[in-house]
Amino acid sequence: MSTHLILIENEKDWRPHYPKYEVVTARTYLGQPLYLKQKGLRIINLCRSYRYLSLGYYCSLLAEARQHKIIPSVRTIIDLSSKAIYSLDFEDFDSLIQKSFKKTSPPGAEDTFELYIFFGQTQPESLQDLARQLFDIFRCPLLKVEFDYKGKWDISSIKAISLNSLNSGQEEVFIEALNSYLHKRWQAPKPRSISKYDIAVLYNPAEKLPPSDMPALKKLTKAAKTLGVDVELIERKDYSRLAEYDALFIRETTAINHHTYRFAKKAESEGMVVIDDPDSIVKCTNKVYLAELLAAHNIPRPRTIILQKNKLDTLEQHINYPVVLKIPDGSFSRGTFKAADRQQTNDIAAKLFKESDLILAQEFVFTEFDWRIGILNRTPLFACRYYMPKHHWQIVKHDAAGRITEGAYKTYKVEEAPREIIDTATAAANLIGDGLYGVDIKETASGPCLIEINDNPNLESGVEDALLKDELYLILVKEFIRRIEQRKAR
Repeated sequence: MSTHLILIENEKDWRPHYPKYEVVTARTYLGQPLYLKQKGLRIINLCRSYRYLSLGYYCSLLAEARQHKIIPSVRTIIDLSSKAIYSLDFEDFDSLIQKSFKKTSPPGAEDTFELYIFFGQTQPESLQDLARQLFDIFRCPLLKVEFDYKGKWDISSIKAISLNSLNSGQEEVFIEALNSYLHKRWQAPKPRSISKYDIAVLYNPAEKLPPSDMPALKKLTKAAKTLGVDVELIERKDYSRLAEYDALFIRETTAINHHTYRFAKKAESEGMVVIDDPDSIVKCTNKVYLAELLAAHNIPRPRTIILQKNKLDTLEQHINYPVVLKIPDGSFSRGTFKAADRQQTNDIAAKLFKESDLILAQEFVFTEFDWRIGILNRTPLFACRYYMPKHHWQIVKHDAAGRITEGAYKTYKVEEAPREIIDTATAAANLIGDGLYGVDIKETASGPCLIEINDNPNLESGVEDALLKDELYLILVKEFIRRIEQRKAR
């Protein structure tokens, strides 16, 4: 018996000119003990309907119970059954959709378009990347995606279609796609390993300055395994799968108008443990909020004022040059500039006000290094010095060509760092919450000077874990376990 099996609802659905694979009816698969005992089957469910409790639904349901690999899975069937569910994934496709269609105005009288996707394949070729990514999320053999144009192209619906509905041209595409799919390595999701808990780690493999490098993520995965916890790296395309996990750990640079924030909100709404939590992202990613918060609680920091358009005159009344100008949501030294005089201030501010109605002006405090104190659950976790690159005033230098230069670093035991630095960092982080934070502080002659609080601090192999090594990751995973069990006990 072949390891590939194709299920159809009616024998007439499989045309004589279709490829010679093993094809059986849904009723045969459900009723014959032979298929109950058969191991290692890879099944393509081409039933006419996948509606709840239909033959097609039961085929996918019982295939999973029999540990057969099948598409579509029951989860995919459920996701496709409700636009309220599957539309959650569409917001991340906007730029790809516009790029794929390359339309700037409605195509005449036709403001709608139908895209047919067979095993991730489609025509025309210009829409192939879009088709593949949609298939990655909705792994269903035959899909019809409907688009409409209202100023820009949007997905209006996505649904499974039946084999018997194809016309002759579509049948040719189907045959080619089927042959290609069955000759590739089977892509159905592997059965998940049995573990105490499952943690999803959101990361972006293309990010230039990620909070955690791949060696660090591997250490985290290894540490979790020793504690009976499964860690899976996920990307933004895995949004629809988020509820499968017990917790979410965001290891991608966060921002409000960004999918990282949507992931955090979704995880929180599902009752999952999430670090960074949405509140921490909101509070930490906006430097205007932080400035007000720190001022209200008398946390030592550089002299700071909030600037509005056409009110730059107030700057010189409070801060001497040079001055540091910042957009509210910059990260990794981006969106931060130094102005030596009024003319430079005017030029820089004009650019920054195009991005934000409010910007920050801050007293320039130069030190050879910044302290970064890692705080987890209101407890200091690590202490690092990040040094400035040569001839630069920030820990990360971005040049006009897009090149990035980082300074040296040195890691200390928490008890080796100055006590007042640790105390200031802890007090500041506690104003945000009980998550994972990185607090940047300058050590000056007059005492600690807090620069910012990061909701998504670096955890890089050989840097923040230089002294704690694997213990750093064990501490993190244990904290996730504690929070998961605390929630389950409620």
